[in-house]
Amino acid sequence: MMGNERWRPVLSAEMTEILRVLHLDAAASLGDGCVAVLGMDHLMVSLAVEGRITEQLWSSGETGASFEDLQFTLGEGPGPDALRTGQAALEQDVAAMGPERWPALLPALTSLPIRAVFCLPLALGGITVGVLTALRASPGHMSGQEMDDALGLAAALTLQFLGGTGARLDAWVGAQPDGELHRAVVHQATSMLSVQLALPLGKALLRLRAYAYGNDRSIIDAAEDVVSRRLRLDDDGPGPESPKETRG
Repeated sequence: MMGNERWRPVLSAEMTEILRVLHLDAAASLGDGCVAVLGMDHLMVSLAVEGRITEQLWSSGETGASFEDLQFTLGEGPGPDALRTGQAALEQDVAAMGPERWPALLPALTSLPIRAVFCLPLALGGITVGVLTALRASPGHMSGQEMDDALGLAAALTLQFLGGTGARLDAWVGAQPDGELHRAVVHQATSMLSVQLALPLGKALLRLRAYAYGNDRSIIDAAEDVVSRRLRLDDDGPGPESPKETRG
């Protein structure tokens, strides 16, 4: 290869067809076929919002959604790493990793059927608009063809989110079961906590994350309790162990 040539992935016929349909119909083409082409068990697409926070736009199943929520709650993992650095985070065997990289996430992963994690940033130049995450229940590398297909998919999604119309994003949001963003309730709860505790939005989100982690709860469930006023996190205690919960 000459020095001024850029390497490009060579797509399989199956991924070429998936990208053709994706170009025509936004989120309609992602599903079991796309997961299978990449040799994975689960696939997720997340969009960057509010700096380094991601919003899950699409997931192939509950395991992927649970993994994304864990990363969001704990604020660490391959997805946040890929978003922060703009570089791929590829781990062929998370069970063999030392605890120092993701000290909170790795113990939590033992409850999920996940051994290999591959996170690709949706990036163009210095702009990173989201993350494509692929999970597998067995350890091992992606094959060369699988990686080429994953890179091709990531590039197509990047261009779609950077240059697509609002209708494109609406199609992805519309693919959610309730027709709205997966973490809309988290953003709403964060705004409420910001007012209640007189905190900036970033610190209010950290407080919600700390409560969810300290009480072994999903951040979505905790946010729903805040929004419905069943849970109030007062700023007069040492941390998430001293919330006031109102049931009834």
